[in-house]
Amino acid sequence: MSTDPDVLVIGGGNAALCAALMAREAGASVLLLEAAPREWRGGNSAHTRNLRCMHDAPQDVLVDAYPEEEFWQDLRKVTGGKTNEALARLVIRASSNCRDWMRRHGVHFQPPLSGALHVARTNAFFMGGGKALVNAYFRSAEALGVRVRYGSPVDRIEMDNGRFVAAHVNGERITAKACVLAAGGFESNRDWLREAWGQNPRGEWPSDNFLIRGTAFNQGVLLRHLLDDHGADRIGDPTQAHMVAIDARAPLYDGGICTRIDCVSLGVVVNRDAQRFYDEGEDFWPKRYAIWGRLVAQQPGQIGYSIIDSKAIGRFMPPVFPGVKADSLPELAQKLGLDEHSFMRTLDGYNAACRVGTFDHTSLDDCHTEGITPAKTHWARPIDTAPFYGYALKPGVTFTYLGLHTDDTAAVRFNGVPSDNLFVAGEMMAGNVLGQGYTAGVGMSIGTAFGRIAGTNAARAARVTPTGAHHAHA
Repeated sequence: MSTDPDVLVIGGGNAALCAALMAREAGASVLLLEAAPREWRGGNSAHTRNLRCMHDAPQDVLVDAYPEEEFWQDLRKVTGGKTNEALARLVIRASSNCRDWMRRHGVHFQPPLSGALHVARTNAFFMGGGKALVNAYFRSAEALGVRVRYGSPVDRIEMDNGRFVAAHVNGERITAKACVLAAGGFESNRDWLREAWGQNPRGEWPSDNFLIRGTAFNQGVLLRHLLDDHGADRIGDPTQAHMVAIDARAPLYDGGICTRIDCVSLGVVVNRDAQRFYDEGEDFWPKRYAIWGRLVAQQPGQIGYSIIDSKAIGRFMPPVFPGVKADSLPELAQKLGLDEHSFMRTLDGYNAACRVGTFDHTSLDDCHTEGITPAKTHWARPIDTAPFYGYALKPGVTFTYLGLHTDDTAAVRFNGVPSDNLFVAGEMMAGNVLGQGYTAGVGMSIGTAFGRIAGTNAARAARVTPTGAHHAHA
């Protein structure tokens, strides 16, 4: 018979693992339930590459400085102010001092790659990527005595007046003195996405054309259960998500980072009608790449086409699949299935509007358009040098932002009252910091900060539980 743990952690990604490790380090017995089988463990964290880090001076793998205020302004800009400043700053500060702890648990960082633009200043990259990070954390957790069970999706939890009592998994009831919810968003739940996004005026169901960049296991079962059945306080809009324009040929699930198309800022993007619809040169790609999924989702058929010429080759991370290649723009239109006349009108108009100054993809340069809408404000150069390339784009959902409202203790709240033994971390609460938009690596910053807070506070709650409140295993 297994004794029920002091702390139950539900989830198997970065936030869940950080919580399990911190609770175990604080002396609590810990059981971690991962819905996925062992080979698919780690949720979306397995697809990540880096962590956005505040630092006031150069630090190991980070160059220059990235002070708190600049990080905050970057976040404020991408979220359009839809963020809780106190919690955002808590995440930012926590990002400055977590790397030594991560290293102690076997995570290795790599020196910045050349050509990674200026990301080496703001983001620390994991050696071996997110899969290596997740594997390191699981190894460390098991070595410390955290029990891990795979293929264990929790379908409901029992609550008593705002207190966690038990979780039900595969017909078994598991009690614990405290619990951390870190089971991800609802991005893999096709029905919920359809319900959230609804139908557009064209009669389309946009979400039917979404691809899921990450795990197929984030069904949002616990999130919905907490919101609908237990009346937990919610935060965020169900249509807001980390959404990227990805290769339309990507698989439905788990395509991950390699499905990204990173040449948007070096060319133009047109929709099915061969019309441009947004400023491709608005800001540096790491700050703006995550708006393009939503932009494409709003276009007819939820499809776009990134168009570049050979001047762009070598200036962006090459995609896994080669683009459609043509020796002339009319031929490219034909190969992409776009109306040649409309396509040429758009491209000719754009090319004529380019005012080329000193092109510099590493700075907000002076190459811009004049007299067309939408403008291209930086990196605007005529698309005129064969061969030409086109990449079809679809919206790729990384994770959803609807979540549980929390505070600096990571407690789940019911009618404004924080639970004293139920905590939340990761995607299930990221909407407190991310009301909209995204900037590279901040999801891992949120998961790491709140995972560690949740684990620490769950261990504390497990110690102060009154005797008699902890029921024996049925």
